[in-house]
Amino acid sequence: MTAMDRTDICIVVPTYNNGGSLAETIEKTLSQGFRLIVVNDGSTDGTAEILSSYVPEITVVSLPGNRGKGFALRQGFAEACRAGFAYAVTLDSDGQHNPENICLFVEKLNETGEAVIIGNRSTVIGNVPAKSTFGRKFSNFWFWVETWTKCGDTQSGFRLYPLKPLMKKHLFTARFEFEIESIVRLAWDNIPVREVSIPVTYLPEEKRVSHFRPGIDFLRISILNSVLVTLAYLWFLPRLLFLKMKNKTWKELLLNPEESNLKKAKSLAFGVFMGIMPIWGFQMITAFALAVVLKLNRTLVLFASNISIPPMMPPIIFGSLWFGSLVLHTEEIIDFSSAVSLRSVGNMMVQYITGSIILATLAGLAMFLISYALLSRIRR
Repeated sequence: MTAMDRTDICIVVPTYNNGGSLAETIEKTLSQGFRLIVVNDGSTDGTAEILSSYVPEITVVSLPGNRGKGFALRQGFAEACRAGFAYAVTLDSDGQHNPENICLFVEKLNETGEAVIIGNRSTVIGNVPAKSTFGRKFSNFWFWVETWTKCGDTQSGFRLYPLKPLMKKHLFTARFEFEIESIVRLAWDNIPVREVSIPVTYLPEEKRVSHFRPGIDFLRISILNSVLVTLAYLWFLPRLLFLKMKNKTWKELLLNPEESNLKKAKSLAFGVFMGIMPIWGFQMITAFALAVVLKLNRTLVLFASNISIPPMMPPIIFGSLWFGSLVLHTEEIIDFSSAVSLRSVGNMMVQYITGSIILATLAGLAMFLISYALLSRIRR
């Protein structure tokens, strides 16, 4: 199947005050043979007149005021769904993207099947703005943290979306951060994220039209990433691990010949250590995040961190207070002789935290020695 055979794909172009480059973008896009939907996001220049001259060759969605790129894209996607399209390729109207490269996305779609396909700006014509380079690296890093998926250009606006899974989602963002939220949440639904290499043209600074506001838009993106990271480690990543574990036995996890006994033992020991550390409510989340950074077996870390399940809490708390009393030389493990005061509570918390760190260290060390010995024996 060639690019021209795909009648289920349309092109969506959001535009806001890009009258200088809009006509050329439309002409080049129409030459590719796909239906074009242009969303006029409340432009105040000559955009409306330019668009009217192309009707009915193109579909125009006009918004009464500027609502942001994300909102404009959502309106374009809704129009595409009403017209029966299954996929939408998005590109910017500022002349940065060459519509002749749409065929690259279609070829990749034919090769991979349903996926989000992002145009990685590998070949650059002109000078790249410094803020664009920083923003790209910043966004790529957080996308990896949130999805465990590497992507070389998560900020590229030249991309292909599968509309059915996208339109099922209630997306909250309406401006530039929409392009991050959309691919993260699609990745959470196991929609693959793929890339194609594309050239990109950056106009000279005096001719460049950019609506990105470094202060407020960067703040919006930072807030979004904070929310997505929290959701990722509370729900998506544990759920992904569970799905991967569901069809495996613990024997397969422990005896996996691709992993060394040392790595497995370190993973179990670290899980026990984090499960006892005095950060109740955040032990598993923290253990999981650190396991990713330390490249440990995340499944075994999560499993071992469950040492802090309710039946085990009393002996853990008692053991922590006991070790704390030894180190701090308190006469009793728990002092019931004096009235409760802020000072007495504070002293007990110091005793508990001190002891729990010691207990966590000793328990982790014991788990490492025992598990390494057992795994070595089993492997032999």
